[in-house]
Parts: sequence; structure tokens; C-alpha cells
Amino acid sequence: MASVDVRAVRKAFGSHEVIHGVDISISDGEFVVLVGPSGCGKSTLLRMIAGLEQITGGEIAIGDRVVNMVPPKERDIAMVFQNYALYPHMKVYDNMAFSLKLKGAPKSEIEERVGVAADVLGLGALLDRYPRQLSGGQRQRVAMGRAIVRNPQVFLFDEPLSNLDAKLRVAMRTEIKALHQRLRTTSVYVTHDQIEAMTMADRIVVMHDGIVEQIGTPLDLYDNPANTFVAGFIGSPAMNFIEGRVSREGGVPAVVAGGDIRLPTPPNLQAADGHKVIYGVRPEHISLANGSGGGVPAEIDVIEPTGAYTLAFAKMAGAEVCAMFDERHAFQPGQRIDLAPRTELVHVFDAESGRRL
Repeated sequence: MASVDVRAVRKAFGSHEVIHGVDISISDGEFVVLVGPSGCGKSTLLRMIAGLEQITGGEIAIGDRVVNMVPPKERDIAMVFQNYALYPHMKVYDNMAFSLKLKGAPKSEIEERVGVAADVLGLGALLDRYPRQLSGGQRQRVAMGRAIVRNPQVFLFDEPLSNLDAKLRVAMRTEIKALHQRLRTTSVYVTHDQIEAMTMADRIVVMHDGIVEQIGTPLDLYDNPANTFVAGFIGSPAMNFIEGRVSREGGVPAVVAGGDIRLPTPPNLQAADGHKVIYGVRPEHISLANGSGGGVPAEIDVIEPTGAYTLAFAKMAGAEVCAMFDERHAFQPGQRIDLAPRTELVHVFDAESGRRL
């Protein structure tokens, strides 16, 4: 196992720079997820760590060794791809053993390593099958097994669950997390799915347009997003945003939006009177007002019952918002209700920069 350090790394294709001076430090044994929308640079960064893309500037170190000029096969890493990349004419055993055979490993060592990996991944009964005889989840486990037998310093995962259906994705992300807890091998995992990132990572790196927006634990990013991009990307359903301005009328800070609707804010809000802001509140942090006043008037548009909770989409303070209720309310479209954002969990962002105030 080894640490991975990305230092001021840049990547350009011709005159077009796609990675802009990224710095990330990954500890030995840590599971770090790179997450962001398509085109943010996360897969390009992973490929540079693997040695599959040349670095334009900066340096990458694995352990104590700078690997900028080290070919992929000498970096002591193993990669799991979105497409399983199994040899169709080889059985599972031979697919898993292939890299060891290329290295000239003794037969006894190959049998031992493949056997251990097969036991870890529950592949013992499938070693004599061909890839075409396996399900998608089984093929992905074989791909992971092929990486495990190499006993690398670092695992690299490039959207390995993207080809699986929703139910299997949930099962496989649990398997990958359990595998990491057992092996404790340093892992870098790329996904566009923030749920995967939240449920699997020790730390998350949120990327956007080739830069790192924020690095932190899943709950750090959820509770303390640095800006509107992170706030809107992390969490499902996404955070509600309402444009407004700060009012300190009566000495109590609030955000005024939708004309003269006052939205409650934390009392320690650091913004001047009249400052243009974006008010952010997560759907799960909005409840029904208790009827004693103080709620924010809203009008129901659409109701989505899921069984476990109910999503209510409504117009509030001049914006469309989503509220999540544990209770099974019998709302009707057009119904007027009062909503109560939980003041201590509200976020306020600068309207111009998007930074959290």
C-alpha cells in the first residue's frame, strides 16, 4: 500500500487546458472518490495517476516515488474499468491469473493468489466458466479479482458500476466497500454518482470544469458545502436555491425573496443589509409549519409518494422548491400550505461568487 500525492497537476490537449493545477493528498489505505459531472476532468485525472495520460505540468507521487515518467506497468497499480475488459476466450481462472503468468510467477503462487481472491469475492464456483456465462455483477467481480491478485499498492476504479442496473449497483458498491475494509489498499474511485461517493468514500473530491471545488468527508460536504456547486451536487434530492437579499430589519437577519417574503436564516449570518444572496435549504430540512404562524406560504404543484417518504414540489418565495416529508400527507395540486425551513440548517451563499457566507 502507498499514499498518492497529486501536486499542482495540469493537463492540456493542445492549447485547451482541462485540468487546472489540482492538488490532492491521499493517505495510505484511504478510499477517495473523485466525483463530478461529465467533462469535469475526473477520469482524465485518474488516467494520469495510472500513467495512461501524460501530465502537462505538476507531479504525481505514489509512495515516495514521483511517477511522472514511470510507465503504467511499473507503477504497481491495478485498474478496474467501466467495461470489464475480460478476455472472452479465457475462463475466469485464466482471466484472473493472466497478469501473474505474464510476470512468470510460480504456478503455486498463482493458484494461491487466485484462490484467495476468489474466496474474497465469492467466485470459487465460477472459476471454470467463460465471461459470456456470467451476469454483469459476476463479470465485474472477476475484473476486481484480476486486480486483487496483483496485490498492488493502489487500486484505481473508473466508473466500475456504470453498466449495471440500479439494484445491482447498490449490491456491488457494498461489496467494493467491504472489500476495501478487508484489504485496506489505497483506492481512488471515479464516479458521476454522488450517492456512490457518499456511501463509499472516506473522503470525496468534488470536481467541476477541471478544478477541485472541495475535499472532505461525505458528511463534511453535506453539512458544510463550500459553494452552490457543491451544495447542489451533493445530496439527493438536490438542495433548493432561492435568490434574494439580506434584510436586517429589527436586528434579526433574514433573506427577503419573492417580493417581501422573509426567509429565516441563522442568527450569525455575516452579510450586510441589502447584500444579494442565494438562500439554500435541503428538501429534508423543510417541514410543515405548526399552524402558529412563522411559516413561509407555498402552493403545491406536484406530489411524489415513494412509500418511505413523500416529495412535495411547490412554489415558495418566487421559486420552485422540493420538500421531503416522512409523513404521508394527502396534499392536492393547488393546495396552499405553510412550510418551515429549519433555520439552523439553512445555507446562505454570495449571489456573485457562489461561496457560502
